[in-house]
Amino acid sequence: MTIEAPLIAKERRPGQFVILQLDTDYGERVPLTIADADAEKGTITLIFQTVGNSTHRMAVKEPGESIENVLGPLGQPTHIEKFGRVLCVGGGIGTAPLHPIAQGMARAGNELKIIIGARNKELVILEQEMGALADELIVCTDDGSRGRKALVTEPLKELCESWKPDLVVAVGPPIMMKFCAETTRPFGIKTMVSLNTIMVDGTGMCGGCRVTVGGETKFVCVDGPEFDGHLVDFDNMMLRLGTYRAREEDDHHTCHLDLQLEEEHNA
Repeated sequence: MTIEAPLIAKERRPGQFVILQLDTDYGERVPLTIADADAEKGTITLIFQTVGNSTHRMAVKEPGESIENVLGPLGQPTHIEKFGRVLCVGGGIGTAPLHPIAQGMARAGNELKIIIGARNKELVILEQEMGALADELIVCTDDGSRGRKALVTEPLKELCESWKPDLVVAVGPPIMMKFCAETTRPFGIKTMVSLNTIMVDGTGMCGGCRVTVGGETKFVCVDGPEFDGHLVDFDNMMLRLGTYRAREEDDHHTCHLDLQLEEEHNA
């Protein structure tokens, strides 16, 4: 989805996100990392996966329609510099927020390798864009329908052994980031992860996005979203992420049923 937001497009930096609200009466506040931006055109690009009611309503919007509120850029930007060898690892929809980070690392003159993974070929995103940035791109799918049949941790370990990156950046589902961090830990390679927790206001007031990092409480919306992956308590984070799972699953089934009935009616 491309949105006209000239002030955000001008100010955003890699790693930052926005919060969308489709309407002010009952609209859920949805945090989404900015996948790309064009300051000249005044647009930002968002990539999302339809899960519940809000993302379903976003998915069926037509060109020219509007979104009530777009707040951002939020969060701390990615620290970009010439580290030397940088390995970016994206899992599923996490490849979207990884894209601007990879752009920044490439522009800084780093030797860049990228691994992107998904469950199947239909869920692989930004392959061409990532391939244009990387010195080497490795694509993995769980079922082998695209690229290599493997989890991203398999080529990650191989590159840690043979290529020895100076920095690893991993973005994806929490379980994927956890095991990426565990893969790099024995090699002592600094590993940054970008967390996407439950979030309400996005300005540090509600505390809903709190995580434990190095034994300390941090707020993803203002202290993050990026943290040292070797210090994040992923188990506690995943436990908190399950708070609304039953509601999300109910919304997911209801939304798809509504869409199916709508399609049948139009036919």
